Amino acid sequence: MKEYLRFLGRCFALSFIGDWRYRLWMLILTVIALVGLHSWSEQLVHGLITTGMTDQVSWGLYIANFTFLVGVAAAAAMMVIPVYIYHREELHDLVIFGELLAVAAIIMCLLFVTVDLGRPDRFMHILWRFNFPISMLAWDVIVLNVYLLLNLHICGYLIWCVYRKRKPSRVFFIPFVFIASVWAISIHTVTAFLYVGLGGRPFWNAAIIAPRFIASAFAAGPAIMILTLQVIRHYTRIKVLPGALAMLRRIVTVSLAINMFLLGSELFTEFYTQSAHVVSAKYLYFGLDGYSALVPWIWVSVFLDSLALLILFTPGARTVRWLNISCAMMIVGIWIEKGMGLIIPGFVPTPLGEIVEYKPTLNETLICLGIWAFGALIYTILVRVTVPVLTGRLTFDKDLPMDVADSPEPALIEKESLT
Repeated sequence: MKEYLRFLGRCFALSFIGDWRYRLWMLILTVIALVGLHSWSEQLVHGLITTGMTDQVSWGLYIANFTFLVGVAAAAAMMVIPVYIYHREELHDLVIFGELLAVAAIIMCLLFVTVDLGRPDRFMHILWRFNFPISMLAWDVIVLNVYLLLNLHICGYLIWCVYRKRKPSRVFFIPFVFIASVWAISIHTVTAFLYVGLGGRPFWNAAIIAPRFIASAFAAGPAIMILTLQVIRHYTRIKVLPGALAMLRRIVTVSLAINMFLLGSELFTEFYTQSAHVVSAKYLYFGLDGYSALVPWIWVSVFLDSLALLILFTPGARTVRWLNISCAMMIVGIWIEKGMGLIIPGFVPTPLGEIVEYKPTLNETLICLGIWAFGALIYTILVRVTVPVLTGRLTFDKDLPMDVADSPEPALIEKESLT
């Protein structure tokens, strides 16, 4: 225990060490997080009236970000499958970065739920009247927190073993790896059931919502990992092999194609059959009775996702440069699709036929940016601590490394083909 506490203390000290780029990045994230904290304080004082949410549209930007980040956390486990099932040992270290991303994403999810409550003390009502197993919200609380603990255990144990120069015992982490892989599917499925189970919102009453959630998650999550690995490869000695990026490219390509197919199937069902869902769908895609606030959002999402899929299927665009562009587009496109394109139109029109549009306020936006900055801050610190351990520069018998740039080998991977 004494050695473990010493390890935690060294990691804490290491998070403050870096060159000017690292310090500038951390300063920017800290300032944005503090601005978000101040905006949340304003919300605590004045209530949810500081947001764009109303009695008619009771979920907004907070739940939109929550839904997206649950998918990011779930998709981080996709890197586990090729390593431990197909024995791709050269990708072993990259799994840790995926698990660390899941930790940061789940923390942000919990923060978005907290700010959406308006008053955090109301969370105690969930604990006093947990209403398990009837309540889907109770299920969501369980799966999110268990998934967070699973990823913390897996990452912490593997990093600790490398730090101590010991071989990890498979008994202590392999079972948890497979449990986390199954659990990753469950957290996004349960989140989808939160919406599907609301009978008074016909726009969400479709069995295809859960498969769409999982498909979009397995596109956006690995896309974020691809961009993250570019930064890690450029500034550290962690080797990101072209095979790793090629594997992730195949995952995002197949997942995005499935997501677009499911979206097309849902649109055909709604518009061709003129079902009860079609009113909200018409408002989302074409506007309704002069109200069209979400129309530009959804068409930007469709355009970005379609263009990203076209790039991924184009043989001449199989380089890291084009892969990064397509990943950035699909991240934005899927965020819009699962937020402004799914959460908001579920409330428009209301069960009474009212059309009340939702527009996020500045205070609400600043809180969201603050949470994203705090999550990025956590992930940066986790990666900052992990890289020196994995590269052997920080062990129990070595001093702290004094720089953040590990002088990576000049492997110009941008010019390599991913085929």
